Amino acid sequence: MPFWLPLLLGFLTAINPLSTDMYLPAFPAMEAEFGTGAGSAQLTLATWFVGLAVGQVTQGTLSDRFGRRGPLIIGTLVYTAASMGCALAPSMGWLAAFRFVEAFGASASAVIPRAVVRDKATGLEAARLMSRLILVMGAAPILAPSFGGLLLGWASWRWIFWVLAAYGALSCLLVFWLLPDTLPPEKRLRLGPGALLRGFGRVLTEPVFLTHALLGSAVMFSMFAYISGAPAVFIEHFGVTPSTFAVIFGVTAAGFIGGAQTNPMLAARFGAGRVLTAASLAVLAASALLMLLAWTGWGGLWGVFPPIVLLMAASSLILPNSAVGALARHGQRAGTASALLGTMQFAVAALGSVAVGVLADGSPVPVAGVILFGAAMTVALNALRRRYG
Repeated sequence: MPFWLPLLLGFLTAINPLSTDMYLPAFPAMEAEFGTGAGSAQLTLATWFVGLAVGQVTQGTLSDRFGRRGPLIIGTLVYTAASMGCALAPSMGWLAAFRFVEAFGASASAVIPRAVVRDKATGLEAARLMSRLILVMGAAPILAPSFGGLLLGWASWRWIFWVLAAYGALSCLLVFWLLPDTLPPEKRLRLGPGALLRGFGRVLTEPVFLTHALLGSAVMFSMFAYISGAPAVFIEHFGVTPSTFAVIFGVTAAGFIGGAQTNPMLAARFGAGRVLTAASLAVLAASALLMLLAWTGWGGLWGVFPPIVLLMAASSLILPNSAVGALARHGQRAGTASALLGTMQFAVAALGSVAVGVLADGSPVPVAGVILFGAAMTVALNALRRRYG
């Protein structure tokens, strides 16, 4: 594998966390410009997650049929065009619609890098490569809100989407110039609709895939409940500025990076299964502590801060190991399995985002409650994973 290929895959993977997090500090400004109520900007985050969920099924199938390179080029082009539409949106409804299309295109960069990893490696080496991609997912949120807050200091929130459009255009060019197709023609699946549906069914009914995928989805539910609710909690409830929010959000994301960096070592020493079990219990403990502090108000802003860091660190141990476990038995259908994995995760993440918006009351309690629910499901699904895989 060329030394630069993981870097390129990481650059492409960053499209999703950048698009999710860069505009979070702009939620109050967007609601003020469009004259919509508090929390209405979360609709654009929910449609983004739905677009990712829907798009990944299509992208995975296309990448198994036509290879990895072509669908990535088309996906990044769609993403770039839709990002420009977001920058020009005349209302919150149009912005939400463009976010759906934007996510549909971005789903290629969520699915196909994982499939490329599966094409090139298995076992511990795959876990190492997957951890690098997960590391990018943790590093990007540190930079994204900070850059978004910086842009808001001198320009409209619309410039955030112009920057994302430029990132998408550069990604498309890099794929066109550099990315080799890791799925040779003789290994591509030329299947009709009926065979495709049967392939989906075989993947979805395989217990090891299903239990690992559901485990990762439960973690995504909690993580994106936090991501969705963070602007309201920190900016509106605790009254921090967008630039301070970027710093706080970045430090919590640093916990994600720390976990991702240690995951290969922990998986090699203790095994992925033991790491998943320990991390699931850590997610539950952090979420329970967060709920207690949010309910009582002890410590204020700095009280809720440490358990969120722990939550993110433990989550970064679960996501790569659950992804490797889900794809382990599906090398011939890596694109399809990766697509179904991503679809499940982002569909569940959308539910977490919607739940936070529906339950919002101006305090951290609903956000903490939704996170705790996801953590409880994480522990339960890890027990199911241990039974089957």
